[in-house]
Formats: sequence, structure tokens, C-alpha cells
Amino acid sequence: MKKFLLGTIAFILFGGSALAADLPVRGPAYPPPPPAYSWTGFYIAAGGGYGMWTADTTTVNRVTGVCVLCVNQTQGGKGWFGTVGAGFDFQVSERIVLGVLADYDFGNLKGTIQDQGVFFAGEIKQKSAWAIGGRAGWLVTPHLLSFFTAGYTQARFSDLPMVVTFAGTPTPFSTPAFTTSGYFLGGGVEYEVFRGWNWKNEYRLASYDSRTLRDCTATAVCFDSITFEPTVQTIRSELVYRFNTAGPVYAKY
Repeated sequence: MKKFLLGTIAFILFGGSALAADLPVRGPAYPPPPPAYSWTGFYIAAGGGYGMWTADTTTVNRVTGVCVLCVNQTQGGKGWFGTVGAGFDFQVSERIVLGVLADYDFGNLKGTIQDQGVFFAGEIKQKSAWAIGGRAGWLVTPHLLSFFTAGYTQARFSDLPMVVTFAGTPTPFSTPAFTTSGYFLGGGVEYEVFRGWNWKNEYRLASYDSRTLRDCTATAVCFDSITFEPTVQTIRSELVYRFNTAGPVYAKY
């Protein structure tokens, strides 16, 4: 009883400090910080876009070798496409991200080219394209990446059934489908929308090698040869899923 009275008096006089002296001191409880966002890791992507191609063309007589259209004539086409891709990025510092990428486009970028020697023309389509390359990025914020891309690309163009230009009537002549290779340059931004899900937008310019197309029938009766050197510009938007978004970051800014 005596000890209880002394303890009560001490609590009143000293605000409980005498009793609390032996208790452990605890700070306020805070929730744990969210895991750090890292750009290092693999990703997959899918989306679509709009593209336009232009092509310098000339026409040469296959028998004589004399040019029918000696100056470059620029043809063009346009259309929508879908795209799928994958890649790997490595965050080398608090601001710099380097990576490799590969993607495949499928669609119909339609346009026309002409055989000037016999007044023929037809519709040609870029059916598909694939690219492999690298990218270098600068982190504007920890969740917003601006980047440049470059690499090797290859495109597939359709065959070209010819019609008479002034009448629109079909002919037995056509040029064959073909593949052409080249390089691409691009740039864009990628932003984290949700944890692990990013939104990427990119402009890309692809320059392809020239191809010589023979305007022939199925029985190898031919008129002229048409040179075709395409350049393709695309704007693409993709949803990106990243497999590893948690990891060390270098600084908060």
C-alpha cells in the first residue's frame, strides 16, 4: 500500500516521468515507402499508328536501256498499321537509360506507281516491316523517359497489277512483290501510367534501298523496268508492359 501511494504521488508530481523512464521510446508509425522504380528489365509492347511513304521512281526501257522517264518522279502512299515489339533497357545512371529493341509492323500503306512508257499505273502496298536496333534515353523525371532510336529495318511491298491510266482497264502486266532493307531513326517519350504499365509514343523515319521492278506478264513478256526507292515515316503509339519495375534508383530529384 505504501509503495502504491508513493508511486501515485510521483506520477502526479512528475507527470509520470518516473514511471515512464523504464519504458522503451518509440517514434511515430509511418507506412513503408513504395518500392523504387527502375527502368532496368525486359518489356513487351503492342499498339498501332499511321504511316506515309514516298518513293523516287524512274522508268527505263528494258530492251534499249534508254530512260523513258529520266528524272525522278515522287510517288506516295499512306495508311494505318499495327505493331508488336519487345526489348530490354538498362538504367546506367540516375538519368541515362540504354536499351535494345525489336518490333514488327503489319498493315496496308497504299499508294501508286507508274510505268511511263506504256501509260500503265497500279496500286502498291507496304504490307509489313520489321526493325531491330537500340535506344538511348534521358529521364526527365523518374517516370518519364525521352529517347532516340536507330537501327536496321526491312519492309515488304506487294505486287503491282497494272491498269491503263487513261481508261482504268486491267492489263496482264504487273510488277512482283519485293523486300527492301535500310535504316531507321526515331525519337519519342515513354511514361509510367500504372505500376508496370507504360505508354510510349514515337516518330520514326525509315530509308530503304532502291529496287528495280520489271513490268511483265505471267509469260515473261515485259515492257519497262521501274526503279523504286521508298522512304517511310510513321507515328506510333504503344502500351508497354515492364516485367521488372522495382529496384535501386540513384537519387531523388
